[in-house]
Amino acid sequence: MQFSSKLPKVGTTIFTTMSALAKEHQAINLSQGFPDFSCSQELISLANHYIKNNFNQYAPMPGVIELRERIAEIIQTCYNSIYHPDSEITITAGATQAIYTTIAAFIKSNDEVIVFEPAYDCYAPAIEINGGIVVYSQLNNDDFSINWDDVKNKINERTKAIIINSPHNPSGTIITKNDIQNLENLVSGKNIIVISDEVYEHMVFDGLKHYSVASSKLLRNQSIIISSFGKTVHATGWKIGYVAATKELMVEFRKVHQFLVFAVNHPLQLALADFLKNSSNYNDLKQFYQQKRDYFLKLTKNSRLIPLKTSGTYFQLMNFKNISQESDTEMAIRLTKEKKIATIPLSVFYSQKKDDQLLRFCFAKKDETLEKAAEIICQL
Repeated sequence: MQFSSKLPKVGTTIFTTMSALAKEHQAINLSQGFPDFSCSQELISLANHYIKNNFNQYAPMPGVIELRERIAEIIQTCYNSIYHPDSEITITAGATQAIYTTIAAFIKSNDEVIVFEPAYDCYAPAIEINGGIVVYSQLNNDDFSINWDDVKNKINERTKAIIINSPHNPSGTIITKNDIQNLENLVSGKNIIVISDEVYEHMVFDGLKHYSVASSKLLRNQSIIISSFGKTVHATGWKIGYVAATKELMVEFRKVHQFLVFAVNHPLQLALADFLKNSSNYNDLKQFYQQKRDYFLKLTKNSRLIPLKTSGTYFQLMNFKNISQESDTEMAIRLTKEKKIATIPLSVFYSQKKDDQLLRFCFAKKDETLEKAAEIICQL
């Protein structure tokens, strides 16, 4: 049978590859971004409650209203912005589906989408499979900040969207108030949609603030916000996220959503709606993960790895130039096979595989996992 691949250059994701390699070699897995500790027992009890009470049939296509109302409350409380839960919020099967659906709904053949790299790996394939053209803007080498002059030079009449990601995976940096103002200046008066990936929105450290596009009156009207409960409640396997956007944008989003997914896990949506009534279940995330980050850095301070500044997410970049001159991919594979610790090489987040000898470590792990990992790291 003969056919032409729509994604001829795409293979298995690095996250799947490294997790499989970690399992094969019984290595400590600090590669793929998921916790190795359990989510809240209260949340599990709530899920069991709704399963046992027969909320096991299709949820409404946009999501249960209880959860959409909870999201609207959180957005208003955190960003002082009002979204109507009925017409401006939709529950999705995770953030990746939300990103794909957004791109499928708005990007047509030869439309250009600006993507900042290093970039999470689901952006470009979604653009390409829908006929769009990825236009990369590389973040500054020293601190992974946005080069707004470069972005301005790449905007033209074919530019239909800009994807931003803050807190940023993989670098752990966050956008600033100045970045929001620059973005406002660039898209004001233009038919450009801002796709804002904010899945780590509740994980910002050192007293810093997460600047959501929801907090900007101008950007709110031109943006689609994507977030995820998997990161917030330590349950990535539940694959539940959400999209917030103006009614006009949401109408188009739902046209695709209804045929791609239709509805998301019913009892788990209700469990989340109840669980998030307690604001500490998302507000305390900052302190929780800052402690994890600080502990991991303390444990590895005597190693030869050089940590970069991490202001958000649950990832830590570390430079290994004092240890080896290998490529980052070779180093990551060798560490997994020989030293029994799995990481992610940063070059895979670049279209041209830019290699700065950086590895990404996930610190969303039990303390004993971090301690075992640090023991290996300090011996490198």
